[in-house]
Amino acid sequence: MRAAATDRIQPKAARRMALAAQGFADPAPVGRVDVRHFRRVLGRLGLLQLDSVQAVCRSHYLPVYSRLGVYDRMRLDDWLWNSGEMFETWAHEASILPVGLEPLLRWRKQRAAEGRTWSGLHAMGSGQPDYVAAVLAEVERRGAVTAAQLSDPRPRSGDWWDGRSDGKRAVDWLFRIGRVGSRRVGNFERSYEPFDAVVPAGIRAMPTPSIESAQRDLLEIAGRCQGIGTAADLADHFRIRTVEARPRLLELVDEGRLCPVQVEGWHEPAFMHPGVARAGRVDARALLSPFDPVVWHRPRAERLFGFRYRIEIYVPADRRRYGYYVLPFLLGDELVGRVDVKADRAAGVLQARGVFAEDGVDRAHVAVELAVELERLAVFLGLDEVAVGRRGNLMAALRSARR
Repeated sequence: MRAAATDRIQPKAARRMALAAQGFADPAPVGRVDVRHFRRVLGRLGLLQLDSVQAVCRSHYLPVYSRLGVYDRMRLDDWLWNSGEMFETWAHEASILPVGLEPLLRWRKQRAAEGRTWSGLHAMGSGQPDYVAAVLAEVERRGAVTAAQLSDPRPRSGDWWDGRSDGKRAVDWLFRIGRVGSRRVGNFERSYEPFDAVVPAGIRAMPTPSIESAQRDLLEIAGRCQGIGTAADLADHFRIRTVEARPRLLELVDEGRLCPVQVEGWHEPAFMHPGVARAGRVDARALLSPFDPVVWHRPRAERLFGFRYRIEIYVPADRRRYGYYVLPFLLGDELVGRVDVKADRAAGVLQARGVFAEDGVDRAHVAVELAVELERLAVFLGLDEVAVGRRGNLMAALRSARR
């Protein structure tokens, strides 16, 4: 049954629906975490965003941890890169997602090939076609190879701004247009392979849907994974331009695949997935990655939780408000604080360098729960102890809770 356009949802209900859609109302694993649990989490998230910063750990580990607790990271990596169920592509930035979604993203690769996106890489691809063709032939002949292992990697030439070699730019270009596949090896380095080694023949043989059809399917997935959101929220999940997403969303409403709703206090109309659970209660306790779908679209996080969040990695140290790598703290169905965290692997210490509570929360209660969560995170990371710094309005309460 479709929701009428006049249906109104209270902010708290919208927040709980969003968290339930993201898996925070699912039962905790019993016993060892295995591939079944990983599949469930990826079904909730739709994809895992990849990022090279590892102040705590590689970013793709944290959303899984936030929903499952302590698990074996090597087991997750083996499933992500070697099972044949997942593949890396450009979706919400660099991401890994179910291989069955590959046909829905071909339109994006085609646009890249036409020079409508990634203009710098397109200039490389079109400006040195013989070299790029030779690189492609080498990858197809040799199999897995890093950019540095190319027979002719070519040091940086011309005025390319980022300092990468021509070989690195060539394989990156081939990756973005879908001519080669990628796995992560060693220190999270990309290893490039023939595309058919990463995406099975059965998937590659599937018909290519129209752009409109593919975008509708992606937006429906976004709706299922987010539970509820505005056009901009749902478009951001797979980085579809909002102006393109709006007519597709109306088509999904006409087909009954999304329901139009209005959330009290939101200035934009919203869309709800008809299968979303209306959770009466969410008892979450988790530190979230900056690249977690709950917070990666900052305007949505502010609307849902009243939580203004910016990542300050690229902000000069003397101008940071909270710290270098700050994780929001989810407790119940609210974001109640944030922690500037660093894993000191050499010393075996998880450093909570700054701890901050949001206005209006019970700091003593938050501190007790955060103390437990920091200890659990240290176990997950294989660290021996937690050290609390001296910055933040929650510092004294957290120190007291840990005593």
